[in-house]
Amino acid sequence: MTLQDLDDLNAHHGVPGARWVNGPAGTPVLDVVTEQCQARVSAWGAQVVAWTPLLQGDAAPVPALFCSPRTAWGGGRAIRGGIPVCFPWFGPRADDPQPQGRPSPSHGFARIRPWFVERVVVADNGRVEVTFLLVSDDDTLSLWPHAFEARLTASLGTSLGVTLAVTNVDDVAFDGEAALHTYVQVADVEAVALHGLEGTRFIDKVAGGAARYHGREPLRLRGEFDAVFVGTKQTVVVEDPGLSRSIRVEKTGSNATVVWSPGVLKATMLSDLGSDTWRSFVCVEAAQLRPQAIALSPGATHSLGTRITVTPMRRASPD
Repeated sequence: MTLQDLDDLNAHHGVPGARWVNGPAGTPVLDVVTEQCQARVSAWGAQVVAWTPLLQGDAAPVPALFCSPRTAWGGGRAIRGGIPVCFPWFGPRADDPQPQGRPSPSHGFARIRPWFVERVVVADNGRVEVTFLLVSDDDTLSLWPHAFEARLTASLGTSLGVTLAVTNVDDVAFDGEAALHTYVQVADVEAVALHGLEGTRFIDKVAGGAARYHGREPLRLRGEFDAVFVGTKQTVVVEDPGLSRSIRVEKTGSNATVVWSPGVLKATMLSDLGSDTWRSFVCVEAAQLRPQAIALSPGATHSLGTRITVTPMRRASPD
């Protein structure tokens, strides 16, 4: 599949408040400016790369999603920020067969492929909704031998909703993993508190997959943190005193929540981040992961969703 022509996109999928523009490396990007939000959605990876809700009384809106200023666009690379789509595996591929004679791409291939723009509409409530389609082809089958259709729908307004629906169009059952890798923008990751994961078990990937238990207090991060909180259905609220707001990350169709902060050393090793950006985000990801992966019989569909809402925190009145 190739990226669609910009003129054709605007002719068939341009709506009031949303038009297609050339992004970096010539990538078609849906530029959304409405009374409810400002947003950008890339056809490369079907990825929301920016979203800023325009809330009543907020004179200086701040983006809710982080996107690295050093991110690579084009050339088969993933965009570092926003909400990357991870499918059909998460992280390094388990028991990687290296079907093309080299390691399989981290987090699957969905985020490093062009998606077909299927639909853009303005809903009755004023939200802009865009749907992308990814269908298995010779390239995907050479990496992962299963026929599928995946649709990514982003609903853009004063809140942000993203849903990934994967359908098995093969003759046999298959299983896979998926995640919506949300980069939440914060003032300082080491000053925020994450509520909603209290009393849960997690896999500590920094410690080589050690099983751990998080207590009854909010989660606070120091340095590198990479964990899969297993068996979770809960909403996570990122309380950010530096930006005087909380960001609520809800999810559906998910059995795990991934929380990631690279810390300074890991960020320095990542060319599309660098040592000066890691404090500006925390990833809070809705995921469906092994050992309870997405299991689909022929014709079945699994939907994984996340919904993000920003709420200003009340500032204390001066004495």
